[in-house]
Amino acid sequence: MVGVLLRVSTPSTLVTVFPEPFPHRSRGIVSASLRTQLQEALNQARRDRDRLRVSVLSTTLSEVRNREIELGREATEEEVQAVLARAQKQRRETAEQMTSAGRPELGEKETQEAAILAEFLPEPLEESEVRARVRESIQEGVTEMGPLMGRLMPLIRGRFDGKEANRIVREELARDG
Repeated sequence: MVGVLLRVSTPSTLVTVFPEPFPHRSRGIVSASLRTQLQEALNQARRDRDRLRVSVLSTTLSEVRNREIELGREATEEEVQAVLARAQKQRRETAEQMTSAGRPELGEKETQEAAILAEFLPEPLEESEVRARVRESIQEGVTEMGPLMGRLMPLIRGRFDGKEANRIVREELARDG
């Protein structure tokens, strides 16, 4: 790693200062906003001594950092949102499993954690809205599964489950075909 040499106090004292691992953070990249919201919420939860919130938010920020390490760069706003959505989905699924396994107290904890993460995600889309967008695309002449999903996913990513969207597309194509 290349450092920068700075003169400090006396001319004979040199200090090596290494740059940030993600130097573009200081340039105001858009992804800082959601990350900043998470960090501020974590700091507030620590001040409030809200152990559940601290746990959820610190784990989520760690997952974001791990994703950045995988990418080798700062995560974009969409990538941070995807990490949040994945974490929320995992918690919802775990809550269902715990409840069905006769452990409602653990299921409730997972549900609370999912609710905390939902605060940072955009409003989810209703099935009727997704179905309407699929119908619009079909009316515009897109009648194959791949192109239809390719057109739909950017509109719903992080706001609606991809598997459910796939099911809706299949139903609408079968109905139209």
